[in-house]
Amino acid sequence: MVTWSTTPLGRTNRLFAVAVLPQGLEAAGAEELSALGAHTVKPGRRAASFEADMGCLYRLHLQARLPFRLLREMAHFPCQGRDDLYEGVRQALDWERWLHPSMSFRVDVTGAAPGLNHSHYSALQVKNALVDQQRELWGRRSSIDLENPDLSLHLHLSRSEAVLSLDGSGGSLHRRGYRAAMGAAPIKENLAAGLIHLTGWDGTSPLVDPCCGSGILLIEAVLMALQKAPGLNRSFALEGWADFEPELWQQEQERARHRRRRDLELPPVIGFEQDPSIADQARANVEAAGLKDLISIHTGGFQDQPLPDGPGVLVCNPPYGQRIGDEAELEELYRALGNYAKAKAAGWQLWLLSGNRNLTGALRLKAERRIPVSNGGIDCRWLHYDIR
Repeated sequence: MVTWSTTPLGRTNRLFAVAVLPQGLEAAGAEELSALGAHTVKPGRRAASFEADMGCLYRLHLQARLPFRLLREMAHFPCQGRDDLYEGVRQALDWERWLHPSMSFRVDVTGAAPGLNHSHYSALQVKNALVDQQRELWGRRSSIDLENPDLSLHLHLSRSEAVLSLDGSGGSLHRRGYRAAMGAAPIKENLAAGLIHLTGWDGTSPLVDPCCGSGILLIEAVLMALQKAPGLNRSFALEGWADFEPELWQQEQERARHRRRRDLELPPVIGFEQDPSIADQARANVEAAGLKDLISIHTGGFQDQPLPDGPGVLVCNPPYGQRIGDEAELEELYRALGNYAKAKAAGWQLWLLSGNRNLTGALRLKAERRIPVSNGGIDCRWLHYDIR
């Protein structure tokens, strides 16, 4: 038997949903969801579940900075194998309304159930259930589009149960649209936003990245301080949902636009980058984000660069030898960074993303906090130092 998770709760019309989050930022992501109006938010592993009405779900797509994806739960049903999955999917929605053959779709699967241990095989069973039903209804079927589907489905299998959801983004929410240029080991925008959130930087003190790469930490920090909604300049798959509400969507777009702070006078926000070509990439990203007058990128090593009057915050994602850089050479970089902080940043805070304990030892600084996070599958720590 299939049950629908969109059943109204009391007099409200709340729906159940899940935000997929960077590992280590689940609590921060839950805080953001609650601040934007979600209810009964429960952080989990790489995710947070919540309840919301449709207006709130629209708002989260437009304004939330930390999620990769927002999945709207549509149905859940017992699943003891391939046959249960096939029948459950066919009954999960009124597919005649939701998926016409003129529409394309894709299926993503996580988890496992009896006889369904491989995500590709499970996705194939979902696809078969849908196209078989389409052939019965119309005599033709939808095509699969992995890049830009009209309807994006997500199936999660766990403990002999299947949960079928709709992905409202149509593409990962970390893609803001400003990032045409990337460094050699780029950090994703939503992870950068989450790390800045953990620093508590609010746009009232100077912010400096001594190894800024493509500038993503600084860009996300300024966008957050200005409360500029990350989803205003992109399209979403939810705009093609059968129950899409254009007027409500427009209201949430207006709400997001009006939230932007235009009265905030930012202190200096500066990035230093040794490699001239990467510094040019950072400037291109800053300009594409509309922040050319608010973020300064300087070409050259940080060692001889002055800091603005502080106190302020240093943020840094230096190489740690996993993707770029030789560990022996990088040790000198970390030693120089520690010396720079002690010589020029007394009274400042330093936050550094580390994927290598040996290298951070070369800083010769004692961390006040060590927050575990994952950066592209690499186990890292977001380290906080109080420079005295």
